[in-house]
Amino acid sequence: MISTAIRVARVGSAAELAAAALMVLGFPVLMVAALVPSVYAFAAAAAVTYLADHYLHRKGSYLINRLSKVRAGLSIRFLIRQLLLILLLARMDLSNGLVFYGAIACFIAFYGLQAPHGALVTLIRNRRRMPVATRNVDLKSRIRIPDAPPRGLLDRSAEKMLHLDLAAVVGLLVSAMTDNVVAGFVGIGITLALGSLYVLVLMPYVRGRKTPPDADTVLAAVDDWLAEYRPGTVLYFSGSKDSAYQVNMWLETMEQLESRPLILLRERVILQSLAPTTVPVICVPGGVHLMNMDLSTVRVALYAANVGKNIHLLRVPTMKHVFIGHGDSDKLASVNPFSKVYDEVWTAGRAGRDRYAIADVGVRDDDIVEVGRPQLAPIQSWQGVPDGRIPTVLYAPTWEGWDGDPGNTSLVLAGENIVKKLVKADPPVRVLYKPHPFTGTVSSEAGAAHRRVTALVEKAAASRAADARFTADTAAQTAAKAELTRIETRLTELAGTGDDKRDEAEASRDDVVDLKKHEEIARLRADWNDFYWQALPSYRHAVITGAEPRLYDCFNVSDAMVSDISSVVSDFIASGKPYAVTDSAGVGVEEFKRANTAVRAAVILSNSAKELGGLLDAVRDPSADPLAADRDELKHYLLGPDEPTSIEQFNGAVAALARKAETRNLGQEARIAAGDPEAAELAEALPGGKPRTTAGEAEGVTAG
Repeated sequence: MISTAIRVARVGSAAELAAAALMVLGFPVLMVAALVPSVYAFAAAAAVTYLADHYLHRKGSYLINRLSKVRAGLSIRFLIRQLLLILLLARMDLSNGLVFYGAIACFIAFYGLQAPHGALVTLIRNRRRMPVATRNVDLKSRIRIPDAPPRGLLDRSAEKMLHLDLAAVVGLLVSAMTDNVVAGFVGIGITLALGSLYVLVLMPYVRGRKTPPDADTVLAAVDDWLAEYRPGTVLYFSGSKDSAYQVNMWLETMEQLESRPLILLRERVILQSLAPTTVPVICVPGGVHLMNMDLSTVRVALYAANVGKNIHLLRVPTMKHVFIGHGDSDKLASVNPFSKVYDEVWTAGRAGRDRYAIADVGVRDDDIVEVGRPQLAPIQSWQGVPDGRIPTVLYAPTWEGWDGDPGNTSLVLAGENIVKKLVKADPPVRVLYKPHPFTGTVSSEAGAAHRRVTALVEKAAASRAADARFTADTAAQTAAKAELTRIETRLTELAGTGDDKRDEAEASRDDVVDLKKHEEIARLRADWNDFYWQALPSYRHAVITGAEPRLYDCFNVSDAMVSDISSVVSDFIASGKPYAVTDSAGVGVEEFKRANTAVRAAVILSNSAKELGGLLDAVRDPSADPLAADRDELKHYLLGPDEPTSIEQFNGAVAALARKAETRNLGQEARIAAGDPEAAELAEALPGGKPRTTAGEAEGVTAG
């Protein structure tokens, strides 16, 4: 019942739910205490509402935001408490005393201070919000960006300001209890003094040398840096916070580019979710600012998603535009008709090319280039199950999706059947269960299935730990756990050396990657992964959630996988290991294989999972695996050849397209030099000619 209430209220814990209930119930109690009147009951209820309100704010509770939507926001709650205190004083026959009028004057003046306080906080935040935010860009040597105000002044500033009434409330309650007006006036004086001081302390940060430079100065500094850096290839991305993984998956590839890379983001929330990288990053929320930015040296623009804001860069003719996507699967998103706006579409292998041909959405075959999947380089090829170790089977179902299609995930209809058969397999296997992080976010049924599968795996793990047939090298595990602790401590130290409390302006000024630190973190994370698996007995079932260990790390320690239709299957094929895919929608084996290229070399499971024996047989005896040759053929069809490596293919494709862009630009220059007035007019009108775009043009965003 409590868990249901927590889910419905969208709070994080029972304590948070209890605090919300106490705060909501506290105000009726305050009113009753004021009417009775009872100073002690009022004081107790007031203390509860203060503490509950503070706790919910500190937790960033969803309920706090919802209260403001029903006219019960922060200021209203404090005002009601103050009015009820006035009512209490009146009911105690203090309405003719000076302390009563002092209380009224105090609260009116106190609320009068809220306006300048709120205005100053808003002005400071707006002035410190840069027109662009950057990482790994040297702005410090070009413009002066002052330090932000102390974090305590701006963090939850409205809550802090309103809580200054506590001194007046306490003083007035003491006066009501003791008939001594001194305490009341002392409290009133403290509240008004602290409120005025808070306003005065903020004032210097809205003028003079404590404010960042204006937008034109910042943009000029960015253009100056661009002219010095001369980027050649841009990764462009726009999206919501939940889509940050789509750009993060390309960061290592961008770091390996032979041309000078640059990452262009459009939303600040994406910048905040961006993984650490050595590549320069510029976040440009405004379309006008982006279109006026000097990107004249860029020859290739890469797009990881089809979104409306792509048009702001697509309109630039001096660079070639490429859709690279964020995964390779048979989903409709992989053949979006929008893709025909790009100069080229890059796919992993022949399958992507054929997918567009079959879909017939207007993407020409000549504009498709096969470049492999650079992200799959960490996936190791299968060499069979090592001697002395039982096979490991990874169950990695995808999530339920937004459309309620039963074919999206196997968890609901088949998950328990799959896990039950795996944990009871004879000869035994180890099960690793790694669910999609979005599992259960849309469907409560999927969330319940996930919890049941988790319980099955954990119960089987406990049973196996007590089974005398399975023994572990406890000394080695203890040593591995000690190394994990050491590495985690060092990673925490490295993470703690950066100031994660800086605002956008300070971060843009200071966030230039420390290469030694970056390399050490990468090395430590690789070591952490090795020791994680050493600390986990090779026979022990496990539920793996969270960012670490990563999915590809699970691929490498597994000998087979069970999954659903998603890019996970296409990626796993790079290992060459046996795999099974569940036909949760029950369309039938032949139709399932016809509709989904990635399952053509898979063991197809029904929801009963009765076909799992075929997968386990292939793992135990690779020489008798009937699908081995099919998997090898499918791997090359989906992902391209092993040689040259994918990153070599990718760099080659970037270089070839950059040459095409340069050829086009030289041709335009030749036409202008020859006196072609139309070419000269077009060069001046389009973004490549560096015109100054107006806000009206940015809203319309016409490409010609």
